[in-house]
Amino acid sequence: MIGGGQLARMTHQAAIGLGQSLRILAVSLSDPAAQVCPDVVLGTHDSIDDLRRVAHGAHAVTFDHEGTPTEHLLVLQEEGVAVYPPPQALVYAQDKLAMRRRLRELGAPVPEFAEITAVGDVDEFWQALDERYGAKAAMVLKAIRGGYDGRGVWLPDTLDEARAVAAQQLDGGVPLLAERRVDLARELSAMVARSPFGQGAAWPVVETVQRNGQCAVVIAPATGLSDEVAQRAESLALGLSRELGVVGVMAVELFESVDGELIVNELAMRPHNSGHWSMDGCVTSQFEQHLRAVLDYPLGDTAARAPVTVMANILGAPTAPEMSMDERLHHLMARMPDAKVHLYGKAERPDRKVGHINIVGGPTGDRVGGPTGASGCDFDDYVAAVRERAELAAHWMATAEWTDGWSEHG
Repeated sequence: MIGGGQLARMTHQAAIGLGQSLRILAVSLSDPAAQVCPDVVLGTHDSIDDLRRVAHGAHAVTFDHEGTPTEHLLVLQEEGVAVYPPPQALVYAQDKLAMRRRLRELGAPVPEFAEITAVGDVDEFWQALDERYGAKAAMVLKAIRGGYDGRGVWLPDTLDEARAVAAQQLDGGVPLLAERRVDLARELSAMVARSPFGQGAAWPVVETVQRNGQCAVVIAPATGLSDEVAQRAESLALGLSRELGVVGVMAVELFESVDGELIVNELAMRPHNSGHWSMDGCVTSQFEQHLRAVLDYPLGDTAARAPVTVMANILGAPTAPEMSMDERLHHLMARMPDAKVHLYGKAERPDRKVGHINIVGGPTGDRVGGPTGASGCDFDDYVAAVRERAELAAHWMATAEWTDGWSEHG
């Protein structure tokens, strides 16, 4: 696996259960995966020689990020290395403009977009949006390559702001893409997996809650989503994985507009934050499934184990608490013995993802009340209660503070 981050770390856990060994290419022995994997190659994804070293003798090469240069992966492929997902597919997760153009060719729902090579292109696109949508017109500017968790994305409110962003980024050598800003009701994620044999599998569509451009919470399955829309989202994701030639796990990040439309936002061809819930809330986790797909094993069951599972990211506090992470974990376990905690071995920094927590709802509402529980609360209350506990736990792990005033020594 190219990359030694938390995705590689959790993929290593899944590999053990399958009797496989995961070799990783890591920058440092302090990387999350390098802390736990016995087979580590130190190097960078930008070096073809380092890529060759990690690929030597491996059955397949895969990724925990999309940063590896396409030209290097094509070289590996020509040298007989099984690269999954193949570079011919991965490029659509690396290059947002290429992705938009290809999805439009395939008839997938995408927002209006335009390449921005000069400030004048901003004026032209802004005017086109204004003529079509009037007061509802709004623009998003994105870096074509790189950018994640809100980085490389700008939301100008005026044409002058858009011009200023474009001028600054283009002068700095950052290629840009402009899109119509979708009037969205919420964000969804349709995750699928595909094997070289062509077998596909889809998890239930989930809702992702973003804060400051970062995924903070995932609700699985997405509540209030009709069967028809859920099936449409799953079919769209499976169809794209087939048309693009994806091998492995792919997340199709979707906007659900206020008008009920589904619009493709981005693609991620690797295990993804929106699939972390599957580690505890699903029959087959995204990490096991990714390995099954890459190794061309039959794919696993993607059924949910409960009516709802909520994942909450542990995001670094503005100032790291004096209480150690281990002591925080101790108190959380005492208060919430059902909370499933996954820590990444990362130093705490503001807003950095250092772990996540899964709360799996009781299948009959026996933990927090539910659709068939003795408490008699309705399903929305059931989901809200599970979510509240997940966010309470994640906030505690990040800050050593209980937002409900609970005392760990009481």
